[in-house]
Amino acid sequence: MENKKLRWVYLIALSIIWGASFILMKKALIALTPVQVGALRILITSVFLLLIGFKRLLKIKKRHWYYLTLNGFVGTFFPAFLFAYAIEKIDSSIASIFNSLTPLNTLIFGALFFGFGFRRRQLIGVLIGLVGTVLLILKGAELNPNQDYFYASFILISSVGYALNVNILKKYLYELDALSITVANFTLLIVPTLIVLWFTDFITTFEITESSKISILYLVILSVFGTGIAKIMFNRLIQISNPIFSSSVTYLIPIVAISLGILDGEKISLMQFSSGFIILFGVYLVNKSK
Repeated sequence: MENKKLRWVYLIALSIIWGASFILMKKALIALTPVQVGALRILITSVFLLLIGFKRLLKIKKRHWYYLTLNGFVGTFFPAFLFAYAIEKIDSSIASIFNSLTPLNTLIFGALFFGFGFRRRQLIGVLIGLVGTVLLILKGAELNPNQDYFYASFILISSVGYALNVNILKKYLYELDALSITVANFTLLIVPTLIVLWFTDFITTFEITESSKISILYLVILSVFGTGIAKIMFNRLIQISNPIFSSSVTYLIPIVAISLGILDGEKISLMQFSSGFIILFGVYLVNKSK
């Protein structure tokens, strides 16, 4: 299949997988803490990737490891914990909408630090997206006073990390195949993740119960499909397209996440829905080719 068609296949598949990831994180948090969800997600994914792609590490050259380390921390390590903390405090459907700011951040940071240019229309799109985000936060705080919308900032920080990740991969790691990049990223994160678990007393405080078993099951599904396989697909998508198109997957994710959130009893108002569309319109302007 030619790349132009294949990139759309990856985009749609990723939107479904990552859209479901938000509700999987929510279910994992029933019996696990945010730190445990973030750390175990990385470790389970690391084991899975090493089993299927350990030999790929031998193909990586010395000059690549600096960018793989940077790429792994900003695009995987910190977001894994930030998302877990955020979804514990706000609805998963709302978190997915905030995550759709990733393409806007990709444009901004690509222009500021990676030498990618942008058009005037794209800047307007960025500003429109920011307006939609502010409206979403204000209305969400009003509709759900029991939720702490300060934690929405964790999603915004993660979206910046994802944006840097996309630009780093496209500019500095284009020589490596998608599986090599993904295996290397998670291999590098094993030691810092184990350190996090050690200092949070996970080994001595974790209890095996019926609820914890179910949470672990959701986490395994999230790790293998929503992180491991999805990361390989996403890294490949970046290689066969461009940074803005690749990050556009976050526009489609809210459709899946909101649908699953509503089925799970989450509430979303017409104003929040409209704010989401404002964000998506801003994204459309950013990505419009002409």
